[in-house]
Amino acid sequence: MKTNPSNPSSTKRSQYSPQFKEQAVERANRDGVPKAAQDLGIAQSMLYNWVAKSRLTGQPFEDQKLQQAELARLRRENARLEQELAFVKRRQRIYALWVLREKPTVKYAMIKNHEPEFAVTLMCRVLSVSKAGYYHWKTRSPSQRAQVRAQLALDVKRVFDNEQARSGAPRIAKLLNNEGHCTHRKTVAHIMKIYGWRAKAARKYKATTNSNHTLPVAPNLLYQNFEADRPDQKWVSDITYIWTDEGWLYLAVILDLYARRVIGWSISERMTATLVCDALTMALWRRHLPKGVIVHSDRGSQYCSAAYQKLLSKHQLICSMSKKGDCYDNAAMESWNHSLKVEAIHSERFITRHTAKQHVFEYIEVYYNRKRLHSKLGYMSPEAFELKFVA
Repeated sequence: MKTNPSNPSSTKRSQYSPQFKEQAVERANRDGVPKAAQDLGIAQSMLYNWVAKSRLTGQPFEDQKLQQAELARLRRENARLEQELAFVKRRQRIYALWVLREKPTVKYAMIKNHEPEFAVTLMCRVLSVSKAGYYHWKTRSPSQRAQVRAQLALDVKRVFDNEQARSGAPRIAKLLNNEGHCTHRKTVAHIMKIYGWRAKAARKYKATTNSNHTLPVAPNLLYQNFEADRPDQKWVSDITYIWTDEGWLYLAVILDLYARRVIGWSISERMTATLVCDALTMALWRRHLPKGVIVHSDRGSQYCSAAYQKLLSKHQLICSMSKKGDCYDNAAMESWNHSLKVEAIHSERFITRHTAKQHVFEYIEVYYNRKRLHSKLGYMSPEAFELKFVA
């Protein structure tokens, strides 16, 4: 094909290598685009375009090509990792990361369950097992005992997750037996020990209320006797604290000792008499204004306040208070605070006070009163225990 050398634009469009473009740009930067284009026999518009792209990226054309190749490789690697992550997370609530530490037979079972969704090669790589081993396992049937054991481990993990790591072996065994399983707490404890599943742990106790005041105090009428024969016979109360990124929250709770049920609570940014009065008011209305109930608390200024004492007198409730600095005098309430902190607070970070309030509400009203099995109640929930009394 004939071309006119004096008119570069008439030349058939060519593919220029990155090295060529790089050198052409360097020449254009040194001698100017018109002269460089004339010397190289290329269109000025094309060279202007190369110069602009070079200035935009700040890199030579060869580097651009290598960068594009590396970017493509990283994209492929990212896609592969996303697939692996999706596989690991697919059954996270049941299998979680413990599968990665388990015996090959358990890993093979997981691969078999997910064959329709993920490539066998990918799953074997993630779980560090061989394809040959998997296919060999697939051709033979596991023993019945192994199948039962594997299924029990899955059931234990399911309940453990549903309880949000709040429950240990005794409560999990009871929940499984309530579902129709027949298992012992020692068996559950052994499985939990193997896989490293531990219930949430406690932290050091910290007092919240201030007993250093000159307000009148009431005598201790419980004498550390926290047994009750019927509902609305003895109530205990206390204030605990919750940290959020926006600052402290204070929670006042009224607990009925008969079924260890939370019957009143209030949450506020300030630890005032209004806080404990609101909790007591909720308890009164929930229990249809009973009279003659012993309401026990510590000697904090909120409980000794005129407003709180007036509320007790108005509804003919009997005030009782612990000895100064003796947490055992209100041990049942301290035990509840411990459960709240361990099961619902310590493992959480609350960005806002609103989020913390919602979390506390869910723990008290949805989980603790209605679902949580209490060892003191023969592993029944407070609500179920009270209904048994009514029946």
